[in-house]
Amino acid sequence: MTKANGAENKLYYGDNLEVLRKYIKDESVDLCYIDPPFNSKRNYNQIYNNVGSEDRAQAQAFTDTWTWDEQANTGFDEILGNDKGRFNPKTVALIQGLDAVLGKGSLLAYLISMTLRIVEIHRALKPTGSFYLHCDPTASHYLKLVLDTVFVGQGGEYQNEIVWVRTNSHNIASKYFSRVQDTLFFYTKTNKYKWNPAYTDFSPQQLKRYFPDPTTGRLVTGQDLTITGNANRNFTWRGTTPPPHRGWGFSQEQLEQLWEQGLILIKQDGTPRLDGRKVFLDEKKGKPLSSFWNDIERIGNTSDERLGYPTQKPEALLDRIINASSDEGDIVLDAYCGCGTTVAVSHRLKRKWIGIDITYQSISLILRRLEHKYGKEVLDDVILNGIPRDIASVNALANKKDDRLRKEFEKWAVLTYSNNRAIINEKAGGDEGVDGVAYFLTGQGKNAKIIFQVKSGSVKRENIATLNSDRLREKAELAVFLTLKPPTKGMLDAANKEGVYKHELMGRIYPRIQIVTIEEMVEQNKRMDIPMSIDVLKRAKAATTGEIQLGLFDGEDS
Repeated sequence: MTKANGAENKLYYGDNLEVLRKYIKDESVDLCYIDPPFNSKRNYNQIYNNVGSEDRAQAQAFTDTWTWDEQANTGFDEILGNDKGRFNPKTVALIQGLDAVLGKGSLLAYLISMTLRIVEIHRALKPTGSFYLHCDPTASHYLKLVLDTVFVGQGGEYQNEIVWVRTNSHNIASKYFSRVQDTLFFYTKTNKYKWNPAYTDFSPQQLKRYFPDPTTGRLVTGQDLTITGNANRNFTWRGTTPPPHRGWGFSQEQLEQLWEQGLILIKQDGTPRLDGRKVFLDEKKGKPLSSFWNDIERIGNTSDERLGYPTQKPEALLDRIINASSDEGDIVLDAYCGCGTTVAVSHRLKRKWIGIDITYQSISLILRRLEHKYGKEVLDDVILNGIPRDIASVNALANKKDDRLRKEFEKWAVLTYSNNRAIINEKAGGDEGVDGVAYFLTGQGKNAKIIFQVKSGSVKRENIATLNSDRLREKAELAVFLTLKPPTKGMLDAANKEGVYKHELMGRIYPRIQIVTIEEMVEQNKRMDIPMSIDVLKRAKAATTGEIQLGLFDGEDS
């Protein structure tokens, strides 16, 4: 994938703390939104009491389990030791206090991870920048304390706690009120920040306050002309006097100007009404948006936006945030970009963007999402960082000891070879079995399956026999073996013995078992060249003749 000179949209594959510290410059970001992982399904008391070490090594599309481990201990020491002067005294004191209250367990590990990253996001924000943290109520009260020390403790301001009603109440009996909302904290780095007000439609009840203006016929309502405690303006004007302890909100000269302009409502006796400042409905943009958002639906099972990502947020949510706190050309950062909703909406709204994620599955999904929505040319303007480009970086990925990245080499290999078309098998356990699945078109309305297996260690002839057994069990026509080590002659012979598959539609022959080395993928850019169902079917649907359109091959055109 070539990149256009001067491309400003950036997608980073790696730990966001490392990326933030290494690549994101001081005061370079206008807006940051993050939706960090947190296991809201786990009982709060379990987290508080540091119970629940299950599923520590479970490979998921995102890391959503927190334990007190070496990483947590290192982060704790960084904060308490104020490593490189990154942390202000209030943040250090907070973490020290939380240690005394919570102890070194799941919740504190999560809060330390978040504190390290919030500090870097604060550093990266411009003085006019804004930050939105999306979370659920399970730990929002602790996160607000962290945000207060980092932002307010350094001259920033807390603006809102936004409640997003993401779903309706469930018809399931429980011993608590139905949990239907998420929390978004909105902070700014200073009191001078970008703000584009948002409005909603008036309710029928609010519209009842408007009536035809006697002089213009326009719908109008009255606004109070007086304010509390303005005793020096408690004078009589045109026969009307404010009540005790109130005064006019305007000087007498200003009141006369409003009168001359016909902007004062009057009573039948000709005197001005105290609530007589005319406000015309056709001059109102709507009702200013409140911090209670119940008009944006979550991604449902039948939503057109649905990508199958477990924590996907609706585009309307990010559309509202990005429009409110940035302008065209501004830089938007998402340090946990997941399936790329922030990236996709930023691109549509003509913002520059930076996305970071620790799983290659997310990077692959974002690239595919951008290509699907804006065409493959959009990828030419994306700078990719952290993705293996040579054997040395591939080996580094394959040998990472971080348990969160245990499956990353396999995901990268399958998704890269399939041009982001495969589906990752999120199995637990060892590295035997099926690591990914893809489907290819075999005829009108028909397709077949390919399975993938990835090996980073030593390989032998028996691996091919096992793969073929898996292929037969899965009823797959083809199987691909992706290996970091060179295949043995016995492996090649075993693969050849399984014969070939004839693709009738394409008039091509493919080996039933294909062995591809990682070196071929990296050095020769070898990719799967079988037409995938989703692409060819879209071409077929678009064709006016009703015939299947050929020519969209993954190795050539994606």
